[in-house]
Amino acid sequence: MKIIVTHMAPDWDAITSVWLLKKYLSCWQDAEVRFVPAGQKLGLNDAKVVSREGDPIEKVDGGEMIHVDTGLGPLDHHQTQDQTVCAASRTWEYVLAQFETSNDKMTSEHKEAVSRIVKVVVDIDHFKEVFWYNAASDIYEFSLIGVLEGLKYEQQGQDNKALDFGIICLNALVSEFENRIWAEKEIKEKGILFETSFGKGIGFETLNDTVLKLAQKMGYLLVVRKDPRKGYVRIKTLPAREDNPGLDLTPVYKQLKAMDPDATWFLHVSKKMLLNGTPKNPKMIPTKLSLKEIISVLEKV
Repeated sequence: MKIIVTHMAPDWDAITSVWLLKKYLSCWQDAEVRFVPAGQKLGLNDAKVVSREGDPIEKVDGGEMIHVDTGLGPLDHHQTQDQTVCAASRTWEYVLAQFETSNDKMTSEHKEAVSRIVKVVVDIDHFKEVFWYNAASDIYEFSLIGVLEGLKYEQQGQDNKALDFGIICLNALVSEFENRIWAEKEIKEKGILFETSFGKGIGFETLNDTVLKLAQKMGYLLVVRKDPRKGYVRIKTLPAREDNPGLDLTPVYKQLKAMDPDATWFLHVSKKMLLNGTPKNPKMIPTKLSLKEIISVLEKV
């Protein structure tokens, strides 16, 4: 028997802590999760509980128990005012220490992905989302912080449902962060820089589609990606704003279509995205043009 204990109405700190233990701590993936009032420990009637100082695992009548984000043990943080620490960060440090003494393997990219997730959880647990850009905007109700709070309002007292939802999200976030880390590396190491009269652009020959949006967030006006496997091309520019209509890709569309009329070219109605192939339509014909040839067209925009 293995039991993980956290507090009722679990927040992202509690959920992330439980997830870390179940996902990464050897033999704890099937542990039962129980919920107690915040700050308290699980009462087990007459069961004998044996604990060692500094060890989060307590022995309970032939089984084991860990408290996270409650109980004031090693994996709780409510006894410190340090705003760089939360239960999830302590749990992650503990899990990593166990990895160092086991035969389990974790790639550096995966480790970095989880570490970055935990860092965000630390900030959220100390309410630092109030300092985010335009923090009162409705867009944050679409964030996982807002969605989890809505779920707990809608399904009050159903703590396991909140936990299950959080675990699904965290598993997805690991994949998303790994993909982002890969995209960051591609931008740094493989990006082909070019200039236009409107601003800077960057091109890639990569399987990672995340480079498009990430490069735009980093300030590139034009981004082009060619899929080295399928030959498909995607070109994006910044969306229009109230004070700036932005760049129109219609001239690029016409020139590329003239250069390779056999390929399928689709200009989005916004005139900000030009596609030659997409998983949404496998019937599109990829272009024979090289990335260098496409960039030469974009440079003349």
